[in-house]
Amino acid sequence: MPGLVEGKAGLVTGSAGGIGRATALALAREGASGVMVTDLASRREDGEETVHLIEQEGGHAVFVAGDVTVAADCQALVAQTVEAFGRLDFAHNNAGVELQETIVGTEEADWERVIAVNLKGVWLGMKYQIPQMLEHGGGSIVNTASLAGLMAVPSLAAYIASKHGVVGLTRAAAVEVANDGIRVNCVCPAAIRTAMMDILPEERQLELLAPQAMKRFGEPAEVAESVVWLVSDRSSFVTGTALSVDAGAMAQ
Repeated sequence: MPGLVEGKAGLVTGSAGGIGRATALALAREGASGVMVTDLASRREDGEETVHLIEQEGGHAVFVAGDVTVAADCQALVAQTVEAFGRLDFAHNNAGVELQETIVGTEEADWERVIAVNLKGVWLGMKYQIPQMLEHGGGSIVNTASLAGLMAVPSLAAYIASKHGVVGLTRAAAVEVANDGIRVNCVCPAAIRTAMMDILPEERQLELLAPQAMKRFGEPAEVAESVVWLVSDRSSFVTGTALSVDAGAMAQ
């Protein structure tokens, strides 16, 4: 039986680790003909490890360094993906940063960094991904939002603002290209066991778990499975959705 994304090729930002790496691996396992792994130049070693893990399982991947806040890098990433694999069928705009701080405690430079990476980075990604997909008959874009894009928790103000923005931007893009063969969705993970989570004090980790009905951390691979489904043709009638991968948090 063919994989869910058999023969499709595309890119995953922020894929040197965490949800991005898990998604790149899952896409390759599900038959992607090529996965462009991309992250900051400072994370090249980890990005190349993602490529190695994909190739170990028989997949095809390439690492390219880039910064999602830089328009030229986002434009080049699309071109490099097409050059490497001949097409751009999917894009997972996943790169993101977090800031554990209140509104009053947030410094202006930190606010600008969070918005630049989490929100501007998604906009720039789609700005160049959509025209390429339009040229070749369509595609599927999945953005990483967060449970923080649907609700608020204390001391996460800039992150919450950025992820609410990702949800809105996803819906705007989906409506714009709904009849052009391009679907745009986002995933909204709750507390996931990533490096960003692991560095937090246990007390804060428990605060972030509190909204969930299931009192455990999710794994990056569990989010990746949702991304793969949204990329695949199995979700062909789904666009503009913010898919909660949240252990029942929004059900409460």
